[in-house]
Formats: sequence, C-alpha cells, structure tokens
Amino acid sequence: MKHIPVLLNSVLETLDDINEKTIVDATFGAGGYSRAFLERGANVIAFDRDPSVIPIAEAIAKEFPGKFRFVNAPFSRLSDLVETVNAIVFDFGVSSMQIDTPERGFSWRFDAPLDMRMGMGESAAKLIEDLSAAELAQVLRDYGDVKKAIPIARAIKETLPQTTFALRDLIHNPKDIAPVFQALRIAVNDELGEIERALNAVTELLVTNGICACVTFHSLEDRLVKNKFREWTEVKGDPRLPAPSVTPKFKLLKTIKPSEEEIAANPRARSAHLRAVRKA
Repeated sequence: MKHIPVLLNSVLETLDDINEKTIVDATFGAGGYSRAFLERGANVIAFDRDPSVIPIAEAIAKEFPGKFRFVNAPFSRLSDLVETVNAIVFDFGVSSMQIDTPERGFSWRFDAPLDMRMGMGESAAKLIEDLSAAELAQVLRDYGDVKKAIPIARAIKETLPQTTFALRDLIHNPKDIAPVFQALRIAVNDELGEIERALNAVTELLVTNGICACVTFHSLEDRLVKNKFREWTEVKGDPRLPAPSVTPKFKLLKTIKPSEEEIAANPRARSAHLRAVRKA
C-alpha cells in the first residue's frame, strides 16, 4: 500500500515559503514530507529510528545531493543538532508502512511475532513477560483507555502470547483489540516520552519566526502537544496584578483538521490534527 502523507498540503501552507530554508522532518517514515520540502527548495534534515527506512533515505539523498541529511535516530535526539533551523515538523504515531509490514507485528490483521518495535529495544512479547498483571493493566488503561484492563491483562499474563494472532484471540470484545495493540505499541516504543523530550528541544533549535508543526493522531499525543504549545504561548501571572511586559515565546497558529476529501482518499487522516506555533 502506497504511503500517503497526512495533511501534507496543510503543513506546506503553514510553512509557506521554504526555499533555501532548513527544515527538520522529525518523522521521516516513507519520506513523503521530506520529498515535498525538497521539491520546494528546502534543505532537509530527517530523523527516524527505524533502520528499515535507510534505503529510502539513501535514494532521496542521491536525488537531492547536498540538500538532504538523514539521521537514523529517534526524534528525541533533536537536541544533538548544533545548528538552528527554520522549521521542525512532526508526524506522530506509527506509520502505515510499519503497520502494513506483517513481520513487524504492529497489526492484528497479520499473524506475526509480537514485536511492535520501531527501532531498537525490547519487543512487545518481552514487555508482557517483564510486567506484572497489575503493571500491564495500567499500561492498557493509560495508553489505550481499555475498560476491562484487569481481566485482559490477567489473560495475557496467563498465556504470554508470542504472536499477534495469539494476542488478538485473547481479547473477546473486538472493540478492545485496537486499544490493546495501541497501548502495547506506545509502551514498547516509549512514544509519549519521546514526544516530550523532542518538544523540549524545539525552543532552542528554532530561529526567530521559526515554526513547529505537529500532526497528531490520538488524544494522548494531542494532549501533550496542546499542553506544550499552551506553555509556550501563554504568559502566566497573578490576574490581580498588572499584565507583565514579557511577551510569549511563541504565537499559536491555526489548528487544522483534514477535509472530507482527504479522509476519503486517505482514511488514516480521519483522527489527525495539525497544530503549529511560530517562534516570536
């Protein structure tokens, strides 16, 4: 299945003129965002912790010599950048490329080892083995909002499934399957911790008028981004005192949701939100 970048046109409109500017594509994936930035004259630094995308990155580097640099590392390593940049763009969550590769173990649609790793680290099967039933139930509640987290966690611990189908078949209510898989994937890859660490690096890396744009797909990601953007765009003070003369570090830009036409062409876009801020 061809990967279709979500909200790409909206991201490009938000960034506006990027010719000869330096853009960080923090979630390279299949390279859709990077290619679009390069075709508009930008210099691109791309991050991705998934080693399977290296051939895609190498092909793009050959196509755009001197304009593209790839870093095979999680986006939490943004803080390793020594130069400042004009924009940083995130497309959070799991990529359709990862979901549609059966042996990666992200999807309950294919029977495969219960892996779910985006990069290095321990697999979902190993995580299940290491956690207690109570800890596993907490993961299911916190990252998947699974209502019957305790009985599902107990069933998983009793069986210790090693494949996606084995895990899927333990979950009696079909509505719980996607949340359970999401919760385990988030825990395996420390996705929320990665987002927090990456966003903490953004303020020092952007030049004046630089833009941070984030595409989120579920409420946990979106809440982290909203809270961080609120922190950057609001000046806190005692309402009984005169307004402080300090200006916010960032200006909040318009939040964008996909159009019905984009959702029809790319159903993965349905839950997406684009939020962006501009550095003052």
